[in-house]
Amino acid sequence: MEFLELAKKRYACRKYTSQKVEREKLEKILEAGRVAPTAANRQPQRVIVVESQEGMERLSRCTRDFGAPCALIVCADTAEAWRRKYDDFVADEVDATIITDHMMLAAAAQGLDTLWICMFKPEMVKTEFSLPEGVKPVNILLVGYGAEEPLSSERHAQTRKPLNETVIVEHF
Repeated sequence: MEFLELAKKRYACRKYTSQKVEREKLEKILEAGRVAPTAANRQPQRVIVVESQEGMERLSRCTRDFGAPCALIVCADTAEAWRRKYDDFVADEVDATIITDHMMLAAAAQGLDTLWICMFKPEMVKTEFSLPEGVKPVNILLVGYGAEEPLSSERHAQTRKPLNETVIVEHF
């Protein structure tokens, strides 16, 4: 499948079947995250795989889980992240988000559906999943098999702004 076709196929799935994500598919998803680029190749990501019923119950105390059988909590170790010397910008959240995106697209390539969640209680995630000091949760990626008809790949013509509204050539 061509990349743009894959990117258009992916959608935010908010209802899942109870079918478990196969180990080999999960490993491919995690490998896609592992090879994702990070600033200065610092690799500050720490991914917590949540698959057990008990783990998903703990997650549901932190955010909605939409009935997904699996979640990937993408964290960043702030001590490992690259800092820009000119303004002390820290790339930890950018790196974690790139990893999340790679894993999300890898899941779509294998016929799995995902939901990228940023609306969660960070302190609760830290407590429920025993995150060490300096490791912060950035994104949660729900993974599984959608229980409803997926959204059309053609939806982007109506739901996304045209390029001329978001792309600036040379300067504003």
